[in-house]
Amino acid sequence: MPLADHSLNIGPVRCAWGPYRRGEPAEPLARRWLSRQLAVPEDALALWRDAHGRPHLGQAHAGLDANWSHSGERLLVALARGARVGADIEWLRPRPSAMTLARRFFTPREAAQLAELPHDEAERWFVRLWCAKEAVLKAHGRGIAFGLERLEFRLDGEGWTLEACDPALGAPGDWHLHAFAPAPDYLATLAWRVDA
Repeated sequence: MPLADHSLNIGPVRCAWGPYRRGEPAEPLARRWLSRQLAVPEDALALWRDAHGRPHLGQAHAGLDANWSHSGERLLVALARGARVGADIEWLRPRPSAMTLARRFFTPREAAQLAELPHDEAERWFVRLWCAKEAVLKAHGRGIAFGLERLEFRLDGEGWTLEACDPALGAPGDWHLHAFAPAPDYLATLAWRVDA
């Protein structure tokens, strides 16, 4: 099933998702979708990665940004106009060590918020928080190597709201996030910051 069969446009971001075979490189599928969106042949799409592994579109597509993520058997690809975009998709599978990971990699306040939730809800909220953090950090360009603890979210009942972050990420209000369920048993988040 092609990615274009499942798509979403929100703000300056357009994204699509679809099947993905575990173990295969995701970039060729992302490249195929991006080339169709940009109306250029696949082999003519200038796509390069910086020293941190973040993908970038070539000069012919200045003002556009792309990102993608895969998990389980799904791939999510995003394209933004006039914004830096990050995408994360996660397969909802049992995560018995979710609270251990939260205490180790999230802020103490985030871990405490997760610990207050009933066990059957905590894992899902953990995944939503992970998606939000990873999407912002991928948009920033360093990914989770920058540090999951360098941005803090608050659980507000409806979702996670970015409340504080390292100055290198800009101000929390600079970021827009959209969390959604692209398929049964999957959660995803798009994060973008409009270019100055």
